[in-house]
Amino acid sequence: MKVQFLATFAAISLLSITAVAPSIFFGTSNAVASCAGKKNPCAAKPNPCAGKKATSSVGGPLAKQLQGKPVVVDIYASWCPACKNIAPTVSKIKQQYGNKITFVTLDVSDKSSFAKAEATAKQLGLSKFFAANKTQTGSLTIVDPATGNILGQERNNADLTAYSTVLDLAIAKK
Repeated sequence: MKVQFLATFAAISLLSITAVAPSIFFGTSNAVASCAGKKNPCAAKPNPCAGKKATSSVGGPLAKQLQGKPVVVDIYASWCPACKNIAPTVSKIKQQYGNKITFVTLDVSDKSSFAKAEATAKQLGLSKFFAANKTQTGSLTIVDPATGNILGQERNNADLTAYSTVLDLAIAKK
């Protein structure tokens, strides 16, 4: 039984190779040849991402209690694999920068924590940012509180230097 299965598998593999081999060696294939001369059905359609720019601001200056230090906003959920991936980096950022930065965690783990996060975002001047990023768990955003400008934003990036480079520059400007 095993021998018959292996023989069948080998035959199918050889047939597959002989069907693909000409395209590998001669640069053509039946699939490509059958599409020759046909128009791309997507060519006339507009790019759905065209005109959309990455958000460069949270919507304005942040609340008075956040002024004076760069703000790191963490969109967090307990069930999020990306949040678990960056947790050691978040911990290192908190240790390395301590009171030189303000850390804001917006927990969207469940309905109750989501409602609290939404209220916190509103209180801190992050309502527009939260509305646009509430589904971006595992993201860290560095914000200049005076202007509301986003200085850096990463999602599921555990590389500490991606954050420390931006934070060091922001702290040096203060």
